[in-house]
Amino acid sequence: MSTGLDAIIRQKVQNWVSGNYDETTKTAVQKLLDEENDTELTDAFYKELEFGTGGLRGLIGVGSNRMNKYTVGAATQGLANYLKKSFPGQEIKVAIAHDSRNMSPEFAQVTADVFSANGIKVFLFKELRPTPELSFTIRLLGCQSGVVITASHNPKEYNGYKAYWNDGAQVVAPHDKNIIAEVNNIQSVDDINFQGNPDLIEKIGEEVDEKYLEQVITKNVVNPGVIERQKDLKIVYTPIHGTGITLVPKALEKIGFTNVTIVEEQATPDGNFPTVVYPNPEETEAMTLAMNKAKEIDADLVMATDPDADRVGSAVKNADGEWQLLNGNQMASLIIFYLLRAWKEAGKLTGKEFVAKTIVTTNLIDKMCDRYGVNCYNTLTGFKYIAGVIRDLEGREQFIGGGEESYGYLIGDAVRDKDAIASCAIIAELAAYAKDQGLSLFDMLTEMYMENGFYYEGLISLTKKGKEGAEEIQRMMSDMRNNPPAEVAGSKPVTILDYQNLVSKDVATGQQTPIAAEMGIEKSNVIQLILADGTKVSARPSGTEPKIKFYVSVNAPLEKPEDFNTTYDSLKAKVKQIQEDLGLK
Repeated sequence: MSTGLDAIIRQKVQNWVSGNYDETTKTAVQKLLDEENDTELTDAFYKELEFGTGGLRGLIGVGSNRMNKYTVGAATQGLANYLKKSFPGQEIKVAIAHDSRNMSPEFAQVTADVFSANGIKVFLFKELRPTPELSFTIRLLGCQSGVVITASHNPKEYNGYKAYWNDGAQVVAPHDKNIIAEVNNIQSVDDINFQGNPDLIEKIGEEVDEKYLEQVITKNVVNPGVIERQKDLKIVYTPIHGTGITLVPKALEKIGFTNVTIVEEQATPDGNFPTVVYPNPEETEAMTLAMNKAKEIDADLVMATDPDADRVGSAVKNADGEWQLLNGNQMASLIIFYLLRAWKEAGKLTGKEFVAKTIVTTNLIDKMCDRYGVNCYNTLTGFKYIAGVIRDLEGREQFIGGGEESYGYLIGDAVRDKDAIASCAIIAELAAYAKDQGLSLFDMLTEMYMENGFYYEGLISLTKKGKEGAEEIQRMMSDMRNNPPAEVAGSKPVTILDYQNLVSKDVATGQQTPIAAEMGIEKSNVIQLILADGTKVSARPSGTEPKIKFYVSVNAPLEKPEDFNTTYDSLKAKVKQIQEDLGLK
């Protein structure tokens, strides 16, 4: 064995070589030892792959800090132990799905085996399925929990494990911390029950698809007449080698769209994602093939889903006829703009409806909801908090829709996580609605801004590595909290919202008042600076990376369509000025 390894790491490596691990794993570890690959061994064994509040995510490979049979098994054993404590005397049921990533089917089977070995009934999708369908299935089949094997839009070398509770949402307090404690109690591979019980594993598939499509897609259609008139809307769709191919085309067909072109080069599920660098619909590069196809056929709309189909990116033709990506705030706003109008036209607004979004998502949504007399609840970042609002208001207020700036949206309450399948359906419907009035989606975007103001959001992400970087991030947060600048881009700060201490501070008087205890709001290290002109600057350190993110929201009136580009440019310039004034570099 290499002598360059830390003693603790060397002992962990030896445990894997000599312990109760399968021969393939032992051989792979021994190969790294024989090659004296200290760098890889150190990275693979220097810590345990942490089970965080959302589950696991990491590189695929051997070692305690990698996604493999044993780290997945430990996570599942810990979750199984917690479920048995939480639901004593009950038949416990879980649902499991997986995406198109490398090793996803194998990890899903390991998860099913460990649950069943612990006497837990398992509903296992026999083939890849989208994350939102897993959320739907938990509630459909009365499960206490669920797991989806996915690393979302991470590079191909990664995989992950997301845990859900009985409401179909990702686990939240106190369950998240309690599950983590149970996982951390797994001290040895011998504590994991890998020997599955096939009698407790039931394969599921098309029968759940049909119920999902009926309850989540068909029931959310607001304007069937519009779809019928515009059924030949030219839609280009790509699943980017992911799970969206299983349901998006079916969903669009089911509600009446007949002219959907799928990007064939990206239609086949493939964990190597051969046509893209990152399988992320936020990236222009990942959307290039779809936009090229749209130009070729003169399409009306482009949509792309990420590998587990919980987020969707879209592109439209702008006023110059060029294809343009819409960001997450723009599409979230367009969806709510359309739903509010369509619900009002359909006579569905009774005063008991609501929208939910995160505190870093555009305030344009709040403004539109206010115009329609609809409550808009703001939550911390993370869709599990939006799901919590839906759960808390169930039976009292009806959820219309909601979303977050990172391309995740939800329509209706049958699913309790962001849902790119339902989002694709509603985006296609709103594009049809616009075309029915002789408008493009870009025209509709312009109309929304003219009615409510042109809102633009910029994201500034700063990496600050090491001890000095961590201290600098702390100073930045402290300065925003306690020493705001006198003026930013020509406007004075008026309010500081401190979510760590849950207080709102009047900058002029220093008076502090508690932040209204809205649902989904708990203590979190987030600061928001509100300026006199309505500008909002949100600061949020990452909990997993040496980064701090600043979300800057600015707005201005849009008088006429011809002013779109000049207004857009001036707002982008203002974000740059704010970055300079705050010294964010």
